[in-house]
This record gives sequence, structure tokens and C-alpha cells, in this order.
Amino acid sequence: MFGLNVTILALMGLVMLSVGALIYGLFYTRISASARAEKRVGKVVSQAPSPSVEVRSKGEAMAARRKSVQATLKDIEVKQKHQASKSKNPPMSLRLQQAGLKISLAQFVVISAVVGLLAVLIAFVLRAPLLAIVGVGFVGAFGLPRFAVNYLRSKRQKKFIAELPNAVEVIVRGVKAGLPLNDCLRMIAVDANEPVRSEFRNVVDTMALGIPIDEAVGKIYERMPLSEANFFAIVIAIQAKAGGNLSEALGNLARVLRERKKMKAKIQAMSMEAKASAGIIGSLPPIVMLLVYISSPDYIRILWTEPAGQVVLGCSALWMFMGVMVMRNMINFEI
Repeated sequence: MFGLNVTILALMGLVMLSVGALIYGLFYTRISASARAEKRVGKVVSQAPSPSVEVRSKGEAMAARRKSVQATLKDIEVKQKHQASKSKNPPMSLRLQQAGLKISLAQFVVISAVVGLLAVLIAFVLRAPLLAIVGVGFVGAFGLPRFAVNYLRSKRQKKFIAELPNAVEVIVRGVKAGLPLNDCLRMIAVDANEPVRSEFRNVVDTMALGIPIDEAVGKIYERMPLSEANFFAIVIAIQAKAGGNLSEALGNLARVLRERKKMKAKIQAMSMEAKASAGIIGSLPPIVMLLVYISSPDYIRILWTEPAGQVVLGCSALWMFMGVMVMRNMINFEI
């Protein structure tokens, strides 16, 4: 009896430890990213270079412009915090727009229901157990369509990041040539590659309705919740409210965007070994289980035919998922 109690206590402890580690693995990246963003914004707002003694005649103008920039940054910070809270988990209607899909939320619900019914039908034809049929139907209705939307959304965002530096450089050349900023944005809305062309076309259409240019450009971040789009919106907002050399600011932004792209490529190349190791480690248990089932089915069938085996299989799946999430956070580098 004492041994049974010790086993139950040990199992409860392992389950509690697994749940805690799972919660930590799921939310650590989001919490750390928010903390880093607040720290960077605080540094930008707090930095204020002191005027030189030789340029005291320009000190008041510089101080006034610095205060204006700081006020603009604080205003942008408040707005970006509000937008960031929405961008982490946007509603499905906004996700469809971010993925570039021309379907409504009602159509997406109908598609999800059809996919779920097809999954249930396939599982029923294969004579799966009732619990498995319910699980397959749930995954087909709520899992696969959302996964497809998130995949298309991520793919579209990567294309936007790759094309945005080219669009910014076109704007820089146009401004240096004497063209107004509105005409440069219209050039991007016509000649750029997708999805930058569609996003800037929305900006031009919004400006045609009388919306100020800083607010129109700021809406790009709502449809593309990326740091690069946020940088571009901040540069335009500061120039619209505080003035300054727009071509120089956008030129620096284009250079920063290209350096970020190079850094991401370098990080991806350096982390490929760790990703390959994580993939091999994560795929070994299912592969070994499949091979054992092919060679000795009676030996491993006890895992899903006996209650104790089902408990062991469920706990193993939970711990396996926890390990995959921990490895994912270890090799997921964000800049």
C-alpha cells in the first residue's frame, strides 16, 4: 500500500511539473518579447543628447524639436501597446485579411464545418473508435483551417518583409528627386510586388478619404503586425509631426531593414544544426513506436487496449509535447 501511495504521489508530482513547464514554455517568449520592447522604447524616449556649447544659438530649436519627438514617441508607444495587445491574438476576420484571403468570416465557418464533416466521414469509414472520431472531427473543424490560415498569414508576412526595403528605397529616390511623398506612395501601390502593393494601395485609398498620412501609414501595422512595418510607420509619423529630413530617415530605415534581414538569415543558418537535432529527437519516439508495431504488434498494442497503457501513452504524449515546446523556445531566436 505504501508503494502504491509513493507511485501516485510521484505521478502527481511529475504531472504538476509537466504542466508548469508547459505553461512556462508557451508564455515565456511572449512575456520576454514584451519586456524587451518596453525596454527599447524606454531607452529611445529617455535618451536626450545635450546641446553643444558651440551651437547655443540652436539649442532652443533643438530642445523644442527633441521634446516634440519625445512627445510623438510617447504617443506612438501608447498606440502601439494597444495595437500589440490585439496583434498577438487577432480575431479570425483580421487573420483572414492578414493572410490575403478574400473570404468572409461566415464563409470560413462554412469551410471549417465542411472540413470537419469530411474528417468525421473518413474516420467513420476507417472504423475508428467513437472517441477518435470526435477528436478527428474537432481537429478537422477547428485545427486544420486555422493552421492553413496561420500558414498563409506567416508566408505573406515573410514576403512583405522581403519586399519592404525595396519599396522604402524607391520612396527615398523619389523624395530626393523632388516628388511629394503621396506620389511616391502611389508609385509603390502600382509598381511594387505583392503583398506590399496591396498594403500601400490601402494606404493610398485611406488617404483619399481625408485620413492624415501618418494615421494611414500606421494602419499597415494593424494588417501586418511586424516590427518592420512598425518602424516605417514611426518614421512617417515623426516626420509628419516633428519635421526633418525624410529621405535621410527613410534611407537609414532601408539600411536597418536590410541588416535585420541579413541577421535573420545568419541566425537561421547558425541554428539549423540545433533545429535538425530537435527534429531528430522529437521524431524518434513515434518512429520507434511505429517500427515496434510493424515488427511486434502484440507487444505494443497494450498501450491503447489497456487502461494503464492509455494513461502511460497520454502522459508520454504530454511530456513529449512539453519537450518539443522547450526545444522550440531554445532554438527560436527573434530580433
